[in-house]
Amino acid sequence: MYNIENWKHVFKLDPAKDIDDKVLDQLCESGTDAIIVGGTDDVTLDGVLFLLSKIRRHTVPVIMEISNIESVTPGFDYYFVPMVLNSQSKRWMMDIQHDAVVEYGDIINWDEMLAEGYCIMNEQSKVFQHADCKLPSKKEAIAYARMAEHLFHFPFFYLEYSGTYGDSEMVQSISQELKQTKFIYGGGIETKEQAAEMSEYADIIVVGNVIYDNPKEALKTVKATK
Repeated sequence: MYNIENWKHVFKLDPAKDIDDKVLDQLCESGTDAIIVGGTDDVTLDGVLFLLSKIRRHTVPVIMEISNIESVTPGFDYYFVPMVLNSQSKRWMMDIQHDAVVEYGDIINWDEMLAEGYCIMNEQSKVFQHADCKLPSKKEAIAYARMAEHLFHFPFFYLEYSGTYGDSEMVQSISQELKQTKFIYGGGIETKEQAAEMSEYADIIVVGNVIYDNPKEALKTVKATK
């Protein structure tokens, strides 16, 4: 398997969105550490398989971030399982994950399955509303990070601003709390300068929406993290 310990940058592709083959090839050959396949709306098995088949022409590690059971398929290097810590519903912390284990528990390779403690920070985002989240204060967000590391021993804590650029002071404060759990930041990174800023604090940054809006700028974010 791959050495996730050294990862700094990943691109996130939405299987419900169209992407030019040339752009996809450039992303996969850019030097990014991995490609995540995942989204909130309209994630289907057909869409996931179509995108996976194109990424697999390259050697870059590919991860499925599971959003629904119906779209799960073999063929990925890792499967990231979001557990939404600031959801007001137990469903997004435990129930849908439990459903998946009921369905696939006999065939799961647990070495490929990695939990992400998610904290979603953008009230206007679809994922915030979809997962019935409550916006945490800075103190509460830090507490979620501490829980992710010390209580749940999650491999990842993901601070997700989902489409908007986050508070760098918040990101810096959380980075100081995490020693064993890897800190992932995602949200609103559109320039190499923003990528460099968040990379100072987060172990891994996720670059997503700008891929579809300005792929040239998206590609520049890779070198900014290295």
